[in-house]
Amino acid sequence: MTTKVINSREAMLGGVLYRLAAPIEVSLASVYPAKVVIGDTSQDDQAIASVMSQSDWRDGIGLDQMEENSGVARAWWSTCNLRFKGNLTLPRLATITATGPAAQATILIEYQNEVYAVFGGTDVRKYDNVGDSWSASTLKTLPASVTDALVVRLAGTVYLFLAQGSDISHFDGTTWTDSTENVKYLAWWDNKIWGIDNTGQLRYRTAAGTDAWTIDAQLPLPDGSVTDLFVGQDADNNPILYAMTTVGLYAHAYYVTREVELDSSFEATKLSLPRHPDNGKGTERWRDSIFTPAGLGVYRYLDGVGTAVVTLVGPDRDDGIPADKRGVIRQLVASHNELLAVLDATDVVVTAQNMWASEQSLVMDPSLGFSSILGWDERGWQVLWLGGSQDRAITTAIVSSAYDKYRLWWGHNQRVYYMALPTDIINPNQVTDFDYALSSSHETPWFSAGQHEVSKLAIHFILNLQGMSSTETVTLSYALDLSATYTQLAVFSSNGHHHIHLPSGANHEGIEFHWIRFKLDLARGTTTTNSPKINVLTLVHRKKLEAKYGFTLKVDLRDAFGGKSEAEQRAALKKAVESKTLLEFTYRADDQNSETVRRYWVDVIAVTDVEETGLDERGVSTVTLVQL
Repeated sequence: MTTKVINSREAMLGGVLYRLAAPIEVSLASVYPAKVVIGDTSQDDQAIASVMSQSDWRDGIGLDQMEENSGVARAWWSTCNLRFKGNLTLPRLATITATGPAAQATILIEYQNEVYAVFGGTDVRKYDNVGDSWSASTLKTLPASVTDALVVRLAGTVYLFLAQGSDISHFDGTTWTDSTENVKYLAWWDNKIWGIDNTGQLRYRTAAGTDAWTIDAQLPLPDGSVTDLFVGQDADNNPILYAMTTVGLYAHAYYVTREVELDSSFEATKLSLPRHPDNGKGTERWRDSIFTPAGLGVYRYLDGVGTAVVTLVGPDRDDGIPADKRGVIRQLVASHNELLAVLDATDVVVTAQNMWASEQSLVMDPSLGFSSILGWDERGWQVLWLGGSQDRAITTAIVSSAYDKYRLWWGHNQRVYYMALPTDIINPNQVTDFDYALSSSHETPWFSAGQHEVSKLAIHFILNLQGMSSTETVTLSYALDLSATYTQLAVFSSNGHHHIHLPSGANHEGIEFHWIRFKLDLARGTTTTNSPKINVLTLVHRKKLEAKYGFTLKVDLRDAFGGKSEAEQRAALKKAVESKTLLEFTYRADDQNSETVRRYWVDVIAVTDVEETGLDERGVSTVTLVQL
């Protein structure tokens, strides 16, 4: 529509040429309001720029993209210890025990203040904590592969029971005894040893001998449905037996009148789940609830309060975890401060399965990921330990006080590891004997300042560090716009506040981004009690809108112009003001095909008229336009 404007003091708006009474005033219209501070408001020291500050990571891993005002206490993925406000540190040190049999540890159990392991399903060994060794020869070869373990005192003797599906073996500290009985999972309740087999048939006995078991309730489900047996609270806060299955939780109803048993059965609870072969494997009671895994998810079943409450609390909430860390939770383990999840990332993850056929839908290739142990403190999930290579299964874990040491033990890649666990909340600034791992990595969520469609300018970072030295270091990297590639920015080895200009110390022009993510790599030297500590990570940035301009025109309507009378010009200007669409505007003689054609699509946002009265249509209109 618009053509060139050749002469001075002229402009064309909406296809109509106007004479101007003064030069055009041009201003920048694309300006954001006052800056925003996200996170620690004490970092509010910028007059123009905005601040995103992280000093608390206790809400845990699993958030891929941060909202503008939420998620600042989260991480996408981190192997750092996230439990300390204002202190991001290395994780706890994991110790690998001596080489045992060349087989996976399928069961770990504490018995008589020592740790026993069953390697390869049948080979029972004991750990020597002083000499760091496993029994040179097998203590017992089980008749079949172990499926569950139980330690209980009967008639003054503490026994170790090992169920094997078709057999059960027990140990009194001196002698091993085998008996043939269909028991897959074990529990202790009502002064009886309870067992359940693959068909869901429950049975019990009161002694450790080879006497017959008493048949009890039967699960009303197909064979292979039961995945665990344990004790929890019922709605009246009474302890009862529960059976976890591939379709949900079943409560054992055991009716007794005057100490005479009348009937027993299994009844479905409100924790009913879609059928999944991994539902409930390694279910654990922790604090006031029953926690049951299903793939990567964890269901919390709160009972004993009159009304059952089911919530999802697993690491699959929000955005889940990175693809190469996904897998199946094989076991949940209770500790003082955290519920621990044993995550096996080497097995196929099944999203749908027909239990009556062999059809499966896979969402992850087998033997692909890194197995790990995650911890949940009712606020967020953190990674306690991450396997160092792919295609290595994590098989079993226990929390034990054996050898008078409170530890987490687990089996991985045909070796057994342990890690010291705290029994209270530890402040790393006040404890000097805490053993840390060699290294860790922390990735923040993607940050877009709440508007991913708007360009931002990263101006500089601020890092506040403690515990640094020539061997205790922190490396800062960043990634842009959803790219998986990180750019290393700086390596730090000294304490205090560090201001890092972008893109480099010599160049302060900043870095444009729509999304930005940070990666912090922590490392220590040979002293296990040393760790770098990150107190605060701050990004100073500005939102940068695409440049849009405002124009103020003094339109001269005091004479006929462009073939239009004063009245016709005023009518055309009124039409432009009332237009429901944008208007094309120019005041330059740029060629239509030039690279920078100064023609703008604008809206009229203000008009001030100075005009004569009566039949005199002359006047001057001050028109304010804004480019959109």
